[in-house]
Amino acid sequence: MRRLVAFGSPNRKSSIGNRRSDKGIVLESKQIEEGLEFTPKFNSDGLIPAIAQDAKTGQVLMVAWMNREALDHTIATGRATYYSRSRKKLWKKGEESGHVQTVRQILVDCDQDCLILKVAVDEGQCHVGYQSCFYRALKPGTASDLEFIAQKVYDPAAAYGKK
Repeated sequence: MRRLVAFGSPNRKSSIGNRRSDKGIVLESKQIEEGLEFTPKFNSDGLIPAIAQDAKTGQVLMVAWMNREALDHTIATGRATYYSRSRKKLWKKGEESGHVQTVRQILVDCDQDCLILKVAVDEGQCHVGYQSCFYRALKPGTASDLEFIAQKVYDPAAAYGKK
């Protein structure tokens, strides 16, 4: 597996449509959109959305946030690490449950403000017990009714040692 390399800290805006790279170079929109320098754009809270997708099946597993430290840790270890906004700290996926995400590839969107982590996983990635956090769907023709579209694949109480 090819090891990915992280570059520096959150980007500073230099002007509309431009960003300053970690090397201090002002990047034009075209360089950001079609260039080969990784310059992730973190939001005003220092975060970037990260979508975890099963590398084998393509199923979207979850959406989380990363700060620079979480991204650097993910790249350095090959294991998904996110930033928990509620706990205000790094969240190493699987640290409590054992359901880790081994990163196979990181995709970057055109504006470099969203990531997809293609990950190898075992059972259940959702803390509620499902393979994916997307286990319900809006019922067709309704504006507020949900229906289950998946079955639980593990017992969260056993994984997290609760009750």
